[in-house]
This record gives sequence, structure tokens and C-alpha cells, in this order.
Amino acid sequence: MKKIYICFVAFLLAFTAVGQTFNVQVGNVVYRFPASRTGDMEFVDGNLLVVMGKSFALADVDAMSVNEVSVQDNNVVISYNGEAAMVEVSGNVAQFVDVTVKGAHVSVAQSNVDAVDGDEITYTLSGAATDGSFSLSGSYKCTVQLAGLELANPGGAAIEIANGKRIQLSAKRGTVNTLADGAGGSQKGCVYSKGQLQIQGNGVLNVTGNTKHAIKSGDYISVKNLTLNIDGAVGDGISCNEYFLMESGCVVIDGVGDDGIQCDLDGTASTGETADHDDEDSGNIYILGGKVDIRVTADAAKGIKSDGDVRIEGGEIAVNTAGGGVWDSEDVKTKASSCISADGNIDITGGVLELASSGAGGKGINGDGAFTAVGGVLSVSTSGNAVVASSSGSISVVTSSQQLDRYDSDYKSSPKGIKVDGSIVIGDSAMVSVSTAGAGGEGIESKYSIEITGGQVAVNATDDAINASNLSSTGGTGDISISGGLVCARSTGNDGIDSNGNCYIKGGVVYAIGSSQPEVAIDANSEEQKKLYVTGGTIIAIGGLESGSSLTQSCYQASSWSKNSWYSMTVGGETLAFRTPASGGTTLVVSGASQPTLKSGVTVSDGTEVFGGAAYVPATVSGGSSVTLSSYSGGGGGPGGGWPGRH
Repeated sequence: MKKIYICFVAFLLAFTAVGQTFNVQVGNVVYRFPASRTGDMEFVDGNLLVVMGKSFALADVDAMSVNEVSVQDNNVVISYNGEAAMVEVSGNVAQFVDVTVKGAHVSVAQSNVDAVDGDEITYTLSGAATDGSFSLSGSYKCTVQLAGLELANPGGAAIEIANGKRIQLSAKRGTVNTLADGAGGSQKGCVYSKGQLQIQGNGVLNVTGNTKHAIKSGDYISVKNLTLNIDGAVGDGISCNEYFLMESGCVVIDGVGDDGIQCDLDGTASTGETADHDDEDSGNIYILGGKVDIRVTADAAKGIKSDGDVRIEGGEIAVNTAGGGVWDSEDVKTKASSCISADGNIDITGGVLELASSGAGGKGINGDGAFTAVGGVLSVSTSGNAVVASSSGSISVVTSSQQLDRYDSDYKSSPKGIKVDGSIVIGDSAMVSVSTAGAGGEGIESKYSIEITGGQVAVNATDDAINASNLSSTGGTGDISISGGLVCARSTGNDGIDSNGNCYIKGGVVYAIGSSQPEVAIDANSEEQKKLYVTGGTIIAIGGLESGSSLTQSCYQASSWSKNSWYSMTVGGETLAFRTPASGGTTLVVSGASQPTLKSGVTVSDGTEVFGGAAYVPATVSGGSSVTLSSYSGGGGGPGGGWPGRH
């Protein structure tokens, strides 16, 4: 023992004389202590060394050395190399970090409960291992920085953090990092964090989840700056509780077995949005900017799904769903895929969204609350037919509306562009374009009411293009009110605009096309003593208006109209142009603040193109022949009038 003590004293004398860093190696872990901060080191009972609060049993020490390598405080560096990993721990945090290394599996227990020298600990991971992992426990926030890491763990999560505090997972600038877990494990995700997970950096992170989710957090997840590629998952691409926030960066999700991004409530009741999201448990999804590209193919899967609201303020968002329908025996209901789904409200104030659903019964937007769009550009398309379930729960696809009408609402799911149980409000600078194909393909549907005050709305649908119903459970009116903006609505199999309550046209420009009788261009629920009220606006209605309409503003009927031809209508010095469809109701009705002038066969030379090139508002036209207009009192899409639309 005396010999060990003498050797150790000589070592310390050399260290204090010339060294910058005192290194203590225990297995594959090296603790690096800067000379300027070591102070007096204790040698206790001849077998214990204490340096900067870190205790070492000399029997466990494999080597001690002195060199001139500088030490960066608050840093733990983990380097993976095949079947092994080396760990370097900065001396100022050594007493708070207990490291275990088994092959390329690194486990860290972090014991500090406050900042160390005014900062948190950063773990920097690099290198490659095909059978390795990083796990961390603790009770204070920290950063895990990925600096060129390829890590796969066949037996569990690649990164598992049991620390319940805020964890910053950062991809270092200029690096590509790839993580994968193993199949058949019990892990919740390839990357799992018990606490809040902030994913950021200026590098690239690729993640594959072979057991369940790709990325899972027990609290919120935020994304900023980095490129995040979810290359596959058995479950969700990203799954979290409380809320999800994307500020910037790029997120690409493909090959998942369930939803793209899912956010659940952590508790039983929502706090709603809080200031700076402090202590928030809302189930909300916020997208403020960046790029999102999600493709999901599983039956009834959702691209973006929230227990609360979905709020989109900016960015470029593309979501594609291709899965079909399923029978949910627990909810006793047929369910299908949707690009965006919310148990709460859906609000769009900015951004560019392209949503496409090709599966049977699929929807672009599906919400239990309200839908509001006052900004941004939204394009929605569905191309699947309806899906139905039998009493035994077997699923089949139907290709006609007549077949679909035989099924109770809980046993069918129709393809719809935008469908919500609450109200729909569209205004300001919002630009909304919807197209549907297949049986039951409604464009925009609210179970409460619809109000359009501005913006542009263009819908091409096989069923009702724009529909409001008064579902008893919502307490809605089923009213539709248009007071501004440009609204183009065409149905090839039903009404252009269909209100199950009253329909109010007060302003704006409305171009509506209904299919052949008994359907009409603009419909109200006259069967229940509701009416269409026209008090303003510029209106073109191919298929006529609902029987018994109240026309405070005069309406006029064209003597005839030609299919697939360009027309112009001038009201008060402003001209718009529109192309008639290849099919539709027989009656062409127009209305404006003053009596319109209508011409057929015109040539459009300039203007703002809308409605997929079927209209220009305003427009510059030439040529054409005048069309004779006669007073129109409202009623039906064929000779004799009085053809109510099918609700």
C-alpha cells in the first residue's frame, strides 16, 4: 500500500507541474479533469481517489495519465465503433454522471438536479454500431447531440431516455444520423423520451421503428430546423402527448403502419392552449412553418391526428393517404383514412397544404369540431369510392350513391374533401380548392353551418359540392351564408350548394352547378319550410334555384345555354367569364346588383383564372352573342319548376 501511495504522489507532482488534464480511465470510460480546477485531490484509506467530487476505487482504475488535451465543460462524448463504445466525461460533471458500458450499449445515470456551472450536460454521440444503444436516466434537463451517428439496437430502442425533464435531441450541422431499433421488442419507439422532447439542429436525422413508433414522447414534441426522415414504423411515425409543435425544418414520414403524426391528451381533460405552452396538455398540433411530407397507406390511418385542435399558420404541408376503411367494433362504426383529423377544431391561417386521399371512404379533413380558414392555400382531393360494413363488420366498397343510401350512417364512410361536425367559416385571404371522385364524394360538409365571407372556394364533387346539415347532436342550423369572396361549386350527381336549413346569398361571386333534375345549383330545405334568400352578390346558377326562394335581388333566366362553352357576364361595368359544363341542370340563372348582360361564345384574352380554368374573375373578353334574359322567380331545374334538391 505504501508503494502505491508513493507512486501516486509522484504522479500528482508531475501533473501539477506540467499537466493540463488529468485522465482517469475505468473500463471504456475516461474522466478528464482540467488541471486548473482539480484543486486538492483526496487519497482515502489507500484505496479511494476523490477528484472534483468524483470517487474512484483504485482497484477499478485501469489507467491514469496526464496530457495537454483541453477539456470542454459539461460534455460527455460517446464514440461508437462496431462492437464497442468509448466514453469521455468532462471533469466538472463527472460526479453527476455514472456510466455503464457493455459492448456498444451505453447507459448513463445523471444525478444532478440543477445546472452544473450554469449549464446543462450535453451528450455528444458519434460513430457506428449495429448492436448498440444509448439510455439515460435522471431528473434534470440535458441535450443529446448526434454528430454523425449510425446506431441500431436489435434488442430494443436505439435511444431511450427515462429522464422526465426536457430533452433536446439535436442533429449537428452537416451530419447525417441514422437510428433503428429491433423488431419484436417491448420498447415504445426507436427513440423514446419519458419527458418533453425538443428535436432540432441543422443536420439530418433518419429514424426507423421496427417494433412500434419511430419517435415517441411521454410529453410534448417540438421540431425545429433539422431534416427529420421517418423511414418506416410499425406504429406511428411521431407519437406524443400534451401537444406537438413544429416551427421550422423538414419532416418526411413514409412507410408507417398507423398515423403519421399523432398527439394525445396526457390527462383526461384539456388545459387548452396556454401562454408559451407552459404546462399545456391540450392534445393540440401546431404547425407554424417548415415542410411536412407524409404518406400513409394503412387502413383508417391518419396523416396528422390530434386529440385536440390542429392549427396551421405556415409552411408547406403535403399529406397523402391510401388506406381503405375498417369496422371499429368498439365504437360500432365504420372508419376510414383522412389526411388531417382532429377531435377538436381545425384552423388554417397560412401555409400551403396539399391533401390527397385515394383510399375507399377517405377524407382530406375530418374534424369533430369547427373548421376555419382565413388564410393560406388549401388543395384537397379524394379519389376513392365509399366504404360500407355489414352487420357482421365485413368491409366492402360501393360504387354508386344508390347503393350507399341503403346503409345506416354508422355503417358507411363516404369520401369527402372537408367534413366536420362543427361550423365551417372561410374568409379573408383563404384559397380553398376541393375535388372528389367516387360514390358519395361530397366536397365540403358541415353538420352545423357554413359561412363564407371572403377568399376563394372552388369545389368539384360527385355528390353535393358544398353541404350543411343540421345534425341533431350538434344543435346546428344547417344554414349556409355567403356574403363575400368567390365561390365556385359544381356537383356532377347532386346539388352545387345544398343547405339543410336556410341558404343566404348576400354578397360575393357565386358560380354554382347542379346535376340534372331534380337537383339544383343552389338548394335550401324547403321540405321543412326553409328558404333560399338572395339579397346580394353576383350569381351564376346552372340548374336553377330552390323552389320558393325569396329573391330580394332580381334574378334572370337565360333563354338557353350551350354546353362546354365560354360565356361572359357583365354587372355594373365588371366582367367575369365562365365556361359551362358538359352536363348539368337545364336552367341557367344569373343575378347581380343590376341587371346583368350575358354573352355566349366569347373569347377570353386576359383575367384571373379560377375554378381550374373554368372561370376568370375579372376577365377581358371579346366577341360573342348576346343572350336573352327574362325575369326569374325561383323554382327548380326543369320545365315547370318546383324541383327540390335531394338532401
